[in-house]
Amino acid sequence: MEYVKLVNGVEIPKIGYGVFQISKGDAPRCVREAIETGYRHIDTAQSYFNETEVGQGIKDSGIDRKELFLTTKIWISNYGYENTLKSVDVSLKKLGTDYLDLVLLHQPFSDTYGAWRALEKLYKDGVIRAIGVSNFYPDRLADMVAFNEIAPMVNQVETNPINQQIEAHENMVKRGVAQEAWAPFGEGMQNMFSNPTLGKIGEAHGKSVAQVILRWLTQRDIVALPKS
Repeated sequence: MEYVKLVNGVEIPKIGYGVFQISKGDAPRCVREAIETGYRHIDTAQSYFNETEVGQGIKDSGIDRKELFLTTKIWISNYGYENTLKSVDVSLKKLGTDYLDLVLLHQPFSDTYGAWRALEKLYKDGVIRAIGVSNFYPDRLADMVAFNEIAPMVNQVETNPINQQIEAHENMVKRGVAQEAWAPFGEGMQNMFSNPTLGKIGEAHGKSVAQVILRWLTQRDIVALPKS
């Protein structure tokens, strides 16, 4: 397993299992099977409405909690200092854990500063091992870095061969913010898996297009969050 080390020393597995759009009915089985397959990083969110089921899948797997890196995200309706504190407590109960490895602000809207101060408190209290943001453009990320006591350690943005985020990546590296890629396969759209350029690269190395994409990301120290 390869890892990305955050500025605070916490290590994130470079490949994580994303549960966006996985139904409540399927989530326990999918998460359990992902862990059995070898995944040690699970990425969910309050707005995915499957935290309880993800927690069940983790429980069913029988894995030691310390072996798993677990991420959730705060939805904008839960922003604001007190609301965020309460929402994290709810997420902990749903996921069946007493700590989270990473918590992100899901979108750069509403009371991001109040929500961020809550995450800073929970980080200092040891409830969260690392804190970050998601879908923050370079200017919003710069703002969060400059005007908060603790800078975001992670920014999760769509990153794939069609949406490469080259300038955004350079900005994150400069600021010491690790990048995570949601939709690393572009959700299969724009004929991603039959792309001729990616196909030729795969043929040259005896790899699939999916493997080529994941290697392109991990070699740049970008955490990739595919599904199965």
